[in-house]
Formats: sequence, C-alpha cells, structure tokens
Amino acid sequence: MHTAYVLVNCDLGAEMDVIEKLRRMDSVKEIHGTFGAFDIVAKIENFEREKIRETIIHNIRKLEHVRSTLTLMAIPGQS
Repeated sequence: MHTAYVLVNCDLGAEMDVIEKLRRMDSVKEIHGTFGAFDIVAKIENFEREKIRETIIHNIRKLEHVRSTLTLMAIPGQS
C-alpha cells in the first residue's frame, strides 16, 4: 500500500467545500482542516503508486478553490 499526505491551500472561506469534495474521492482516506501554513491535510492510500499521482494531479489539484498543494510521499517500512 502506498501512502501520500497532501497539504492543500484553498481560497479563504472555501475549506468546507473542498473538504466535502475530497470526501467523495476513493483514494482519500482521511481529511483534516488545519491551522497554519496549509488549510487542509488529506491522507491518500492506494495499492498503485500511479493511482495516487492521478488522484493528486487530475482530481485534487483541479478542484475549484484549490490554490496550491504540497505532497509528502510516505516511505514504505517507516511507519
């Protein structure tokens, strides 16, 4: 299983809208609103690393109100 954490910046006041859209994505397993430099953190899991890439590039980054993302790929065996 591959895991990535995606840190999301979104338009002011659009956090709940983005969270609701993230909840509908199959590979997104956890979502948390955050304080600080980023607005949302999403945990993405999939058996195929390519599916994680597709989820981020084709789904998350193209959501309305998403301004930027930063992806952290987990290192297998270091959990």
